[in-house]
Amino acid sequence: MGQPRLLLLDEPSFGLAPLVVKEIFFILRRINTEQGVSILLVEQNAGLSLRFASRAYVVENGRVVLAGTADEIKSNDAVRRAYLGD
Repeated sequence: MGQPRLLLLDEPSFGLAPLVVKEIFFILRRINTEQGVSILLVEQNAGLSLRFASRAYVVENGRVVLAGTADEIKSNDAVRRAYLGD
């Protein structure tokens, strides 16, 4: 597909070596910033995802329980305890 406007990804880091995961996220950032492609990412690695995201959503039991900018989500104490190991 040429010139997509949206890229949907489900767990792109699953089962991959950490260096490969870093490279994938670097490439995704470039696709987003240089080509203007929006990316909807579902990812268990919350820390890494929040470093690259502009917006984030916390989904529990199929429901969105928290939404905001990546910085807002990262600074939420409950999120930090539950998903970021802080």
